[in-house]
Amino acid sequence: MMSQTTHCVPLLYSLFTALDLRNVKTCRSLRFVVGLIVLSLLCLGTSFASATGAEFRAGTARAVITPPTGLWMAGYSSRTKPAEGKLHDLYVKALAVEHRTGSRLVFVTSDLIGFPRSMSVEVAERVEKATGLPRSHLMLTASHTHCGPVLTDNLMDAYDLPPEQVPLLQKYRTELTDKLVQLVQDALADLKPATLWQGKATARFAVNRRQNSEKGFILGSNPAGPVDHDVPVLEVRDEAGKTKALVFGYACHNTTLQFFQWCGDYAGFAQHYLEERHPGVAAMFWSGCGGDANPLPRSTVELCMKYGKELADAVDAARDAGMKPVQGGFAAAYTTIPLPYGRIPDRETWAADTLSKNFSVRSRAKRYLAILESGGTIPESYPHYPIQVWKLGDDILWIALGGEVVVDYALRLKRELGSGKTVWVTAYANDVMAYIPSERVLKEGGYEGDTSMIAYGLPSKWAEGIEDRVVSTVHKLIGVVDKASGKRD
Repeated sequence: MMSQTTHCVPLLYSLFTALDLRNVKTCRSLRFVVGLIVLSLLCLGTSFASATGAEFRAGTARAVITPPTGLWMAGYSSRTKPAEGKLHDLYVKALAVEHRTGSRLVFVTSDLIGFPRSMSVEVAERVEKATGLPRSHLMLTASHTHCGPVLTDNLMDAYDLPPEQVPLLQKYRTELTDKLVQLVQDALADLKPATLWQGKATARFAVNRRQNSEKGFILGSNPAGPVDHDVPVLEVRDEAGKTKALVFGYACHNTTLQFFQWCGDYAGFAQHYLEERHPGVAAMFWSGCGGDANPLPRSTVELCMKYGKELADAVDAARDAGMKPVQGGFAAAYTTIPLPYGRIPDRETWAADTLSKNFSVRSRAKRYLAILESGGTIPESYPHYPIQVWKLGDDILWIALGGEVVVDYALRLKRELGSGKTVWVTAYANDVMAYIPSERVLKEGGYEGDTSMIAYGLPSKWAEGIEDRVVSTVHKLIGVVDKASGKRD
């Protein structure tokens, strides 16, 4: 559906080009030109505000992205065969919101393991070209389900893929990219008067998984470890007060299931339950800083459904407790920063690793050894770690971090920024290139702090100081959005 502004522009262009300004010599002609200018401003400016008097408009869109049976599944390197069917469909969904000042934001959720940078950059560039939406105003997030498809350029050293899988996965990614670009355009085309509401509840099934053992920190169960149990909720209502969208987050891995069927895991079930309870609603899940949290116990469909219901119940509990209206404009900031690696192995170490029985170790080593033998050098940092901040109304600071971020970041940012503000911290946003350990986890080691870098294909663990680099950049971007919103207001 085209907006009123879209219809006005061709008409005004035709009127102006039809007018020969060289013949504007009389006051009557001059008044006609001024009238056209006024008409232009009115037409462009009243497409939203004058028609409704509402502060916001909102639009939603969705697309099914369930791959065909036979594609390789993402998340677990131990899988030895492709998907054999589906438990339920996978989706991408978009929410577009617009303030009466004209500022627009688009939030995208997906039942995927995580967007690689190459994909998010292409989507953002194509969206900006098609709609004018700036990069900072588009947030691309993934639920990190481990029952979705492999995306090329993401975790490629984790999967010992049969050669015939490569063109199939490349074809799927191309089609998915096209769907994402169209999805954003569809959400923007759906903009209608709306109100925004915020609330919060809790869910308890996430458990810290960093268990300290005689062998160091292993993937197990640490019930005393830090966890973020918050369930932030953003509700969008239409002019009649009916719920249009429910956007919610939780900080826990989507790893309840390890089988060979497409499934959104507990987050997929939570969205299904909410949409079943509230017909016509777009339920949209984002993953918080749960890089070191698992749903425990796990490994059965019954448990997955149970956790999904608990999360859906939490969203409804937040609504029943009374939601707070969102008021005020939008501001957005986005940047990328380099994250330095620690000590990179030497040529002899890479050569030895090429003989490893572990596919991920062997694959990574072959690539870096080939770089060195061709006269190249191994990069000393990951150059484009993405950090994004949205100011949503007067109260909400929405922070989006790339990678598999551990819980310490959310707890710290809420502590440092939460005075008088609502702070949401989304992970797995815009790029998933590795785990992002806190300084504590980096020093402790284990999977999240060290060995996970092998499956992601990066040359070493991160250098010390990663946490402060990320958090200090978040603070800088908050200063940017505060300044921008202050000027606009």
